[in-house]
Amino acid sequence: MTSELCLTIDLGTGGPKVGLVTLDGEVLSYEVHAVETLFAGGGAATQDAQRWWTLICESTRRLMALDGVTRERVKAVAVTGQYASTVPVDANGVPTGPCLTWQDSRGGALSRAAFGGHLQGYNARKLLHFLRKTAGAPVTTGGDPVGHMLYLSTHEAAVTSRTRWFMEPVDYLTMRFTGVATATHASRFASWLADTRHLSFYDYDEKLLELVGIDKTKLPPLVPFASIVGTVTPDVAADLGLSDEAIVITGLLDLHAAAVGSGATRPFETHVALSTTSWISCPVTSKKTDILHSILTVPGLTNDSYLIFNQQDTGAKALEWLRTTLSPTSALSYDELNALASASPPGANGVVFTPWLAGQISPVSDHRVRGAFSTLSVTTSTGDLVRAVMEGVAANSAWLFHYVEKFAGRRLEPLRILGGGAQSDLWCQIFADTFDREVHQVSQPLIAQLRGAALLAALALGEHTLDELATRPASGRTFTPTSPARERYRERREQMPQLFARDQKFARRK
Repeated sequence: MTSELCLTIDLGTGGPKVGLVTLDGEVLSYEVHAVETLFAGGGAATQDAQRWWTLICESTRRLMALDGVTRERVKAVAVTGQYASTVPVDANGVPTGPCLTWQDSRGGALSRAAFGGHLQGYNARKLLHFLRKTAGAPVTTGGDPVGHMLYLSTHEAAVTSRTRWFMEPVDYLTMRFTGVATATHASRFASWLADTRHLSFYDYDEKLLELVGIDKTKLPPLVPFASIVGTVTPDVAADLGLSDEAIVITGLLDLHAAAVGSGATRPFETHVALSTTSWISCPVTSKKTDILHSILTVPGLTNDSYLIFNQQDTGAKALEWLRTTLSPTSALSYDELNALASASPPGANGVVFTPWLAGQISPVSDHRVRGAFSTLSVTTSTGDLVRAVMEGVAANSAWLFHYVEKFAGRRLEPLRILGGGAQSDLWCQIFADTFDREVHQVSQPLIAQLRGAALLAALALGEHTLDELATRPASGRTFTPTSPARERYRERREQMPQLFARDQKFARRK
């Protein structure tokens, strides 16, 4: 009741989680809220950034009213969450238009005109500049900040004229607390506009800006990762019941908060995220790219390290999709889904699910490919469908894991799993069997990023060191591969490339 606290916000694609977490990483209380993504013609996929802020403020007021919580106890604020999205804001940090999420592809034609070509869709000369300096490149589909900024500048003149900064969501929310516009190499990595070979140089690269035609004056200044931006403004502090002496650290991507929240902070200590999307990551010491499988490194937890980055656009979202599809008016609970899946044997009685409901990025990139159920029969049960979804997501992730291990140059074990999907013991066991690796279920996996963000704030305050945090991994249960499930799932894992090629053909016929 007296420990110092951090107000933490984790803004996922599905909406914000808001919590109070001790500076030792114990989650005191939290709330979860949903935000709708609005899809429209032409590839539009937007969210109301002002709505985020309203929900966060309402949650904060309720959390600050809990027994024993005082403004003096809350020493810090930290924001983590989604990335590759763009919020246009004015000089005060107030949105001038909706957030273009990572799913918004309206800038695709402009991106292709700027740097498209014949080398895997890129102009070879421009691609080389990006790869050498950043390890990656803007996507040609338009679903990243470069595509968003080109679209807004070209087609939304009224919004652009009111806009002072184009910000990532985590940097936007940080500015709402402090009034200060900032970004980091990590929070802006998906813009691919800074030379990340030199992480202690805090500026955008003039050549890269020129290649894509982006106005540098609309990009927030770069500062060190997880540094203190400032304190909560007096107006916000008074409104939310916070102290205006509480520090606010730079915006953090969920990738970084997940690494710290899982305790996987030493080189090659690996975490697997089973959230709306999915990824596999670990800290490494050098910049590297595997362009063929969309695996690369991005600025990491320190100014001399990196994190492996990859992305699968459908992770635990697949189970949410099935849940609402099976019972749209009164959705089954996740406990009910787990019970149904548990009644189906490994292999789901032959039912196969391919999970690329929103396309695929890693290990093979194709934004048009779509998923499918295969080998259904008149005896297929609801439990078979649920288990097939869990197995399909795990097999897709294991397909990626094969290339992540090659990228890392070593065997990666154990794996720490977190995210909403990792709340399911059954799904964790399926991952262990499919990966053929020991899997540690992170304690409170749904809110691991809240814990990670608070611990990074504690680092900024000098309460802990990264090395110290690495000695206290927050792991729950451990799952080990079992026979004969591991053999059945090995076959399923090895089928994924062929299934992907099959579904690509069907998608192209649309």
